[in-house]
Amino acid sequence: MYFKQFFDERLAQYAYMIGCQANGTAIVIDPMRDIDQYIEHAASQNLTIVGAADTHIHADYISGLREFAERGVKVYASDEGDKDWKYEWLMNSDYDYELLNDGDEFSIGNITIKAWHTPGHTPEHLSYFITDGAAADEPIGIATGDFVFVGDVGRPDLLESAAGQANVMEPSARTLFKSVEDFKKVPEFMQVWPGHGAGSACGKALGAIPETTVGYELRYNNSIKSATSEDDFVKFILEGQPEPPLYFARMKRDNKLGPKVLKGLPQPKHLNLNELKKLAGNTDVALLDTRERDEFSEGHIPGSLLSPLNKQFNTVAGSYITEEEEIYLIVEEHRVKEAVRDLYRIGLDNIVGFVTPTDLDHYKEQGGELETITVQKFDEIDQYVGNDDYQILDVRKASEFEEGNIEGAQNIAHTRLLPRMEEVPSERKVVVHCQAGGRSAVAAALLQRNGYEVVLIDDAWENYKSKAAATA
Repeated sequence: MYFKQFFDERLAQYAYMIGCQANGTAIVIDPMRDIDQYIEHAASQNLTIVGAADTHIHADYISGLREFAERGVKVYASDEGDKDWKYEWLMNSDYDYELLNDGDEFSIGNITIKAWHTPGHTPEHLSYFITDGAAADEPIGIATGDFVFVGDVGRPDLLESAAGQANVMEPSARTLFKSVEDFKKVPEFMQVWPGHGAGSACGKALGAIPETTVGYELRYNNSIKSATSEDDFVKFILEGQPEPPLYFARMKRDNKLGPKVLKGLPQPKHLNLNELKKLAGNTDVALLDTRERDEFSEGHIPGSLLSPLNKQFNTVAGSYITEEEEIYLIVEEHRVKEAVRDLYRIGLDNIVGFVTPTDLDHYKEQGGELETITVQKFDEIDQYVGNDDYQILDVRKASEFEEGNIEGAQNIAHTRLLPRMEEVPSERKVVVHCQAGGRSAVAAALLQRNGYEVVLIDDAWENYKSKAAATA
């Protein structure tokens, strides 16, 4: 049996290629939209991809299932859940497909794949038992998708907190408890291949180790260990979950109804200076600056958004750009494809053009600046706290805010700021902070783009806490 785990660092997502070397065929489980990476790798191993399967209707990225179906590959998807949890683009289509229910099996060469209905994260969720028929008559492992992670389980609150379905959080947690109870009956030697790792918003305490075993998780997974009773589990699993990015609802919709088929990455044009000048101050398009926050603060095109090309790039772009907007990038030329691929993976396809930071050096009318201060200056002046001319905006998660905050601060997580912008008083100068400056920088750029006067506290929250404690 051939086994390969693919990892996307930005989305902390795992996909799996499982192949039968005896007949040269393979399947990909939970593929991302840019399926060229799997096709190229399979070819390097003398394998042909003949199947692709999803564990569930994903909310954090566009699935590659439809791209595979378009190329004639047979695709497998869940037929569990009620009518609201069906792959509508697939049903009654001309694609080569098979809908699976609990206990259904299919084969790829000598490999047997058995569907296991594991609802809770979503109602239709399947996990897949994998048996290498050439060597064994029982499974070696389970592709668990967003059911069981290393150190955690898939969060059951996303249908309510991200997709907007009312009053489903607790019932989903109780359903997940029953799935966890079934997991406890699985042989402990079996390997667990999760759908996400540390950094994913699909759980609250995911580990960075790429795979695990049932036995290890039964001993050390705190979410599973909390399942001493249904009520204890529900309380534990719903407590402290971070606010998910609101673009998750759009991903869920697109994967259900059918993502657009582009058959390749968008190819943005390198703009000239005259074309760049026309973008200045145009808030009808999204001009996304991928430089670091200190460079952005020193000068940027008025009206541009900030999203450094790091692990948070997808999250910020997905939270601040709508699918209808034309997107223009400020990005190093050798990283254009990287940025485009990341946006493509979350369904932001309308990428029209780009300029480089070097181009900006020749653009003399840049003008935009972002006022920044450190904790030292904030503490010494002490003009912001309790002053009606200023509004302190804390863009950390609610759980972080509850652990300690500045008196009078307003809390809106940075991933929720776009739809809640009107809650921020526009008549005041907004002083924005987070834990270390990264989230507050992108939030400050968004506010500034929308006409707010902004001050960025470009410093660590721990420094503020230390100074506050020293002067108390």
